[in-house]
Amino acid sequence: MLIALNKPYGVLCQFTDTGGRRTLADFVRQKDVYAAGRLDQDSEGLLLLTDDGRSAHQLTDPRHKQAKTYLVQVDGVIDDAALQALRRGVMLKDGLTLPATADAAAEPDWLWPRDPPVRFRRNIPTSWLWLTLREGRNRQVRRMTAAVGFPTLRLIRLQIGDYRLDGLELGQTRTLLP
Repeated sequence: MLIALNKPYGVLCQFTDTGGRRTLADFVRQKDVYAAGRLDQDSEGLLLLTDDGRSAHQLTDPRHKQAKTYLVQVDGVIDDAALQALRRGVMLKDGLTLPATADAAAEPDWLWPRDPPVRFRRNIPTSWLWLTLREGRNRQVRRMTAAVGFPTLRLIRLQIGDYRLDGLELGQTRTLLP
């Protein structure tokens, strides 16, 4: 079984929490599935869940280099120099990242509002970009955009390999064909 979830902001990528925070159990009714990969609590979008260890391994093992595509809102107006740096690979504390696909984007009209909203500062604009990675380090997108001078404000995963969010409503699940 393979399930896609459009994970809302503020939800932990686990089924239980002793601190009373929202978890996957608030959205996923199927039993005996687990997340194939993670999205941190501050990130939104596509999360795949499975009951099959082989599928999870195929989706998450770094040797398979599954492409993951994100829509990212950053602090400031992203420039060509920053996009080029992301495309070449960025030096982080844990080493050089693999080259990414990075392109400026317009704010999409289909995007759901975030709760709570991203902070608004009148004198500092924001911008959006598409970013595709082929590795999955901890908080990698956030660390990469900060390293090129544009901290991430909002992070939405849209695709993992061939699996896409494709209009899945926030907090909803869909069973996929593996």
